[in-house]
Amino acid sequence: MFASQALEGDKASQYQQLDAQARALLAGESDRIANAANLSSLVYHALPDLNWVGFYFFDGTELVVGPFQGQPACVRIPLDRGVCGAAASTRTTQRVDDVDAFPGHIACDAASRSELVVPLVDGDGNLVGVFDIDSPRKGRFDAQDQAGLERIAVTYMDSLR
Repeated sequence: MFASQALEGDKASQYQQLDAQARALLAGESDRIANAANLSSLVYHALPDLNWVGFYFFDGTELVVGPFQGQPACVRIPLDRGVCGAAASTRTTQRVDDVDAFPGHIACDAASRSELVVPLVDGDGNLVGVFDIDSPRKGRFDAQDQAGLERIAVTYMDSLR
Protein backbone atom coordinates (compact mmCIF):
# COMPACT_ATOMS: atom_id res chain seq x y z
CA MET A 1 0.00 0.00 0.00
CA PHE A 2 1.22 3.50 -0.86
CA ALA A 3 1.68 6.06 1.92
CA SER A 4 2.55 9.66 1.12
CA GLN A 5 5.04 11.45 3.33
CA ALA A 6 5.32 15.10 4.31
CA LEU A 7 7.66 17.07 2.08
CA GLU A 8 10.77 18.52 3.73
CA GLY A 9 13.59 20.91 2.87
CA ASP A 10 13.69 23.66 0.28
CA LYS A 11 11.25 23.84 -2.63
CA ALA A 12 13.55 22.01 -5.07
CA SER A 13 13.98 19.15 -2.56
CA GLN A 14 10.24 19.03 -1.95
CA TYR A 15 9.54 18.63 -5.66
CA GLN A 16 12.16 15.87 -5.91
CA GLN A 17 10.43 14.08 -3.03
CA LEU A 18 7.01 14.63 -4.60
CA ASP A 19 8.21 13.23 -7.93
CA ALA A 20 9.65 10.18 -6.16
CA GLN A 21 6.29 9.66 -4.43
CA ALA A 22 4.49 10.06 -7.76
CA ARG A 23 6.75 7.47 -9.41
CA ALA A 24 6.11 5.03 -6.56
CA LEU A 25 2.36 5.67 -6.69
CA LEU A 26 2.12 5.15 -10.46
CA ALA A 27 4.59 2.25 -10.70
CA GLY A 28 3.19 -0.76 -12.49
CA GLU A 29 -0.03 0.97 -13.58
CA SER A 30 -0.61 2.34 -17.08
CA ASP A 31 -4.28 3.29 -16.96
CA ARG A 32 -4.51 7.02 -17.65
CA ILE A 33 -7.65 7.56 -15.55
CA ALA A 34 -6.40 5.67 -12.50
CA ASN A 35 -3.04 7.43 -12.63
CA ALA A 36 -4.60 10.86 -13.17
CA ALA A 37 -6.91 10.29 -10.19
CA ASN A 38 -4.13 9.23 -7.85
CA LEU A 39 -1.72 11.91 -9.02
CA SER A 40 -4.36 14.64 -8.60
CA SER A 41 -4.92 13.55 -5.01
CA LEU A 42 -1.21 13.27 -4.25
CA VAL A 43 -0.39 16.79 -5.49
CA TYR A 44 -3.54 18.36 -4.00
CA HIS A 45 -2.71 17.07 -0.53
CA ALA A 46 1.07 17.55 -0.71
CA LEU A 47 1.37 21.19 -1.79
CA PRO A 48 0.06 24.21 0.11
CA ASP A 49 -2.33 26.88 -1.16
CA LEU A 50 -4.06 24.86 -3.88
CA ASN A 51 -7.79 24.73 -4.51
CA TRP A 52 -7.89 22.60 -7.68
CA VAL A 53 -5.60 19.96 -9.18
CA GLY A 54 -6.59 17.80 -12.09
CA PHE A 55 -6.53 16.74 -15.68
CA TYR A 56 -8.34 17.64 -18.85
CA PHE A 57 -8.06 15.18 -21.73
CA PHE A 58 -8.14 16.11 -25.42
CA ASP A 59 -10.94 14.32 -27.26
CA GLY A 60 -9.80 15.41 -30.72
CA THR A 61 -11.77 18.65 -30.62
CA GLU A 62 -11.67 20.11 -27.10
CA LEU A 63 -10.52 19.41 -23.56
CA VAL A 64 -12.82 17.29 -21.39
CA VAL A 65 -12.51 17.18 -17.61
CA GLY A 66 -10.83 14.12 -16.15
CA PRO A 67 -9.97 13.15 -12.59
CA PHE A 68 -9.42 16.04 -10.20
CA GLN A 69 -9.46 17.28 -6.60
CA GLY A 70 -11.38 20.45 -5.75
CA GLN A 71 -14.70 22.08 -6.54
CA PRO A 72 -16.77 20.84 -9.51
CA ALA A 73 -15.17 21.97 -12.76
CA CYS A 74 -16.01 23.09 -16.25
CA VAL A 75 -16.68 19.97 -18.28
CA ARG A 76 -15.45 21.12 -21.71
CA ILE A 77 -12.88 23.74 -22.67
CA PRO A 78 -12.30 24.81 -26.29
CA LEU A 79 -8.65 25.07 -27.31
CA ASP A 80 -9.08 28.79 -27.99
CA ARG A 81 -10.30 29.66 -24.46
CA GLY A 82 -8.78 30.00 -21.05
CA VAL A 83 -5.45 29.06 -19.56
CA CYS A 84 -5.99 25.36 -20.26
CA GLY A 85 -6.86 26.05 -23.88
CA ALA A 86 -3.75 28.23 -24.25
CA ALA A 87 -1.51 25.50 -22.82
CA ALA A 88 -3.09 22.88 -25.07
CA SER A 89 -3.02 24.92 -28.28
CA THR A 90 0.53 26.24 -27.82
CA ARG A 91 1.84 23.10 -26.13
CA THR A 92 3.68 25.31 -23.64
CA THR A 93 3.20 25.62 -19.91
CA GLN A 94 1.09 28.58 -18.87
CA ARG A 95 1.97 30.18 -15.51
CA VAL A 96 -0.51 32.91 -14.66
CA ASP A 97 0.01 35.07 -11.57
CA ASP A 98 -3.42 36.73 -11.80
CA VAL A 99 -6.14 34.85 -13.67
CA ASP A 100 -8.34 37.96 -13.77
CA ALA A 101 -5.72 39.59 -16.01
CA PHE A 102 -5.60 36.61 -18.42
CA PRO A 103 -7.71 37.29 -21.56
CA GLY A 104 -10.47 34.71 -21.89
CA HIS A 105 -9.89 33.15 -18.47
CA ILE A 106 -12.61 30.63 -17.61
CA ALA A 107 -13.62 30.89 -13.96
CA CYS A 108 -14.58 27.32 -13.13
CA ASP A 109 -13.84 27.98 -9.44
CA ALA A 110 -14.41 31.63 -8.50
CA ALA A 111 -11.86 31.28 -5.70
CA SER A 112 -8.95 30.68 -8.12
CA ARG A 113 -6.53 33.59 -8.36
CA SER A 114 -3.47 32.01 -10.03
CA GLU A 115 -2.99 29.00 -12.26
CA LEU A 116 -0.33 26.77 -13.75
CA VAL A 117 -1.21 24.48 -16.66
CA VAL A 118 1.20 21.95 -18.16
CA PRO A 119 0.41 20.46 -21.58
CA LEU A 120 0.55 16.67 -21.86
CA VAL A 121 2.06 15.59 -25.16
CA ASP A 122 2.96 12.03 -26.15
CA GLY A 123 6.21 10.89 -27.76
CA ASP A 124 4.79 11.49 -31.23
CA GLY A 125 3.88 15.10 -30.43
CA ASN A 126 0.16 14.41 -30.07
CA LEU A 127 -1.81 16.34 -27.50
CA VAL A 128 -3.10 14.09 -24.71
CA GLY A 129 -4.46 16.84 -22.47
CA VAL A 130 -3.34 19.20 -19.72
CA PHE A 131 -2.39 19.02 -16.05
CA ASP A 132 -4.08 21.99 -14.33
CA ILE A 133 -3.21 23.39 -10.91
CA ASP A 134 -5.09 26.36 -9.38
CA SER A 135 -4.52 28.42 -6.26
CA PRO A 136 -6.70 30.86 -4.32
CA ARG A 137 -3.57 33.03 -3.86
CA LYS A 138 -2.31 35.43 -6.53
CA GLY A 139 1.26 34.76 -7.63
CA ARG A 140 1.29 31.31 -5.99
CA PHE A 141 3.47 29.68 -8.67
CA ASP A 142 7.08 30.55 -9.46
CA ALA A 143 9.71 29.07 -11.79
CA GLN A 144 10.56 26.33 -9.27
CA ASP A 145 6.90 25.31 -9.04
CA GLN A 146 6.70 25.27 -12.82
CA ALA A 147 9.79 23.06 -13.16
CA GLY A 148 8.58 20.74 -10.41
CA LEU A 149 5.07 20.37 -11.80
CA GLU A 150 6.39 19.89 -15.34
CA ARG A 151 8.51 17.05 -13.95
CA ILE A 152 5.40 15.53 -12.31
CA ALA A 153 3.61 15.78 -15.69
CA VAL A 154 6.49 13.88 -17.35
CA THR A 155 6.21 11.22 -14.65
CA TYR A 156 2.50 10.92 -15.46
CA MET A 157 3.17 10.61 -19.20
CA ASP A 158 5.92 8.05 -18.57
CA SER A 159 3.43 5.93 -16.62
CA LEU A 160 1.23 5.56 -19.70
CA ARG A 161 3.92 3.81 -21.74
